Amino acid sequence: MNKLTPTADGSNTLYNESIGEHYHSKHGALQESKHVFIAAGLEHAVARFPDQEINVLEVGFGTGLNFLLSAAYCAWHHIKLKYTSLEAFPLTNEELESTGYGQYIPAEIWASMVHNYGKAMQQSVNILPDQQLRIMHTYLHRYQTEQLFDLVYFDAFSVQHQPEMWTDEIIAHTCQFLKPGGIFVTYAITGKLKRALKSNGFTIEKLPGAPGKREMLRAIKD
Repeated sequence: MNKLTPTADGSNTLYNESIGEHYHSKHGALQESKHVFIAAGLEHAVARFPDQEINVLEVGFGTGLNFLLSAAYCAWHHIKLKYTSLEAFPLTNEELESTGYGQYIPAEIWASMVHNYGKAMQQSVNILPDQQLRIMHTYLHRYQTEQLFDLVYFDAFSVQHQPEMWTDEIIAHTCQFLKPGGIFVTYAITGKLKRALKSNGFTIEKLPGAPGKREMLRAIKD
């Protein structure tokens, strides 16, 4: 069961009672997603791969906020987006709509995502003509693909509440899906995570964190 919770910047998040943690920072769901995944992730990937098409793999679709902001950014900048997200415990349509995130993005993206949410868990759907979404209803450790991505959003729950998502084996499993020069970005930063990424051939960058968090991590695959 998930409980709607307002955050400090006025945007909502949900509290996952089975995990015991919110989907986003209580200091601001919207500003955290923009800071960590759009500014430090997507914008950086667009600069590194300026071919007007970005392939994103997200670990943890959750409320869909990262996808919605990514789709809006790419629509505004005329960039083709192919977005694959992994979600073992998807929300209901009612929970998704309750977040009210439609106020932060173009109306057609919100309406299309809400309408196609269930379908996206069965097959790839076009949210807009150049915005493709596929939600894989699976666990990360079971996911396999030959596709290589430009960018990974690693947005699992925290290591305190979901330690199985932050093991060396899981990080290595995730790293294989990035192409050379690809970007791994997450809100967290620990010595263990840095060592795991370095051992898989990544260069680590420490960046200022979103409000309420001192630092975050971005890593580039060598």
